[in-house]
Amino acid sequence: MQLQTRATKFDLLTDDDLTPEQAVAIIDRAAQLKAQLKAGEPQNHLLPGKTLAMIFEKPSTRTRVSFEVGMAQMGGHALYLSAHDLQLGRGETIEDTGAVLSRYVDVIMARMFKHTDVTLLAKSASVPVINGLSDLSHPTQGLADMLTIKEQFGGWNGHKLAYVGNKNNMVNSLLLAGALVGLDVAVATPPHNTPDPDIVKRAQAIAPQTGSTIEFFENPYHAIMNADIVYTDVWVSMGQDVDAETLDNLKAYQVDEEMMSGTLPNSVFMHCLPMMRGQEVTAEIAGGPQSIIYDQAENRLHVHKALLYELLVNPLGSVLL
Repeated sequence: MQLQTRATKFDLLTDDDLTPEQAVAIIDRAAQLKAQLKAGEPQNHLLPGKTLAMIFEKPSTRTRVSFEVGMAQMGGHALYLSAHDLQLGRGETIEDTGAVLSRYVDVIMARMFKHTDVTLLAKSASVPVINGLSDLSHPTQGLADMLTIKEQFGGWNGHKLAYVGNKNNMVNSLLLAGALVGLDVAVATPPHNTPDPDIVKRAQAIAPQTGSTIEFFENPYHAIMNADIVYTDVWVSMGQDVDAETLDNLKAYQVDEEMMSGTLPNSVFMHCLPMMRGQEVTAEIAGGPQSIIYDQAENRLHVHKALLYELLVNPLGSVLL
């Protein structure tokens, strides 16, 4: 795609920093890069000499490996920076960290506990900042999930994803990403455990533009009716406090064979990982023929590469600005 020179940098902090057209463009680029990689076409000429700083307050398997491998495949270099590697743990401000790293690297990815910290980092950095996960959103996972769904069903319009389980950053990103691409999204959570109201309002504002519908339920069996995809996540995210009553209420939201039987034929099960088999999903479903969890994990690599390419090579003008 043709992009014009940008006047300011682009940060991806929540899914709706992208317009619907931009989200689809990133997903299409990811599909193209994936096909090239599978065909054995070299990609090490795409980001030669480019450097990515990866800040990890929270440990990760998929986020670290996919960003690091992606940069290597495209000829760039990624630096892993844990909380122990940075002066953040010794009192240096986030503003100083963002400003200093911007003098060394071309792009920053941050996986942090507080979304406000990611936002502050982006404000202080002069290079693009990607939210690799925060307590509010997980936008790169949302994009990877939309790529996975498109691969499975050929598109998004007329298809429905049902999220069942605890409210968290992942359901927020699914609401926004689904609205951006025209996927119907139904969410079922226990009473008094509903998604962030501001995120809901933003998803509902986007949905009419793409033909998406956004629905909310307490009964998970109402949410999964006519669903092509059933999606769940861990009941207790890293750094999250969940009381015993909430955990008890969540038992009714476990994805099992009975729940999957209430969906459409050829439905699939999705989970962003890591998972607690036997808690939010049974081992039979997680490892069964309907599960596409490893396709999701792989597509993190391709989406991350697409995002990095558009940020650093195509300077994010008319499509990503």
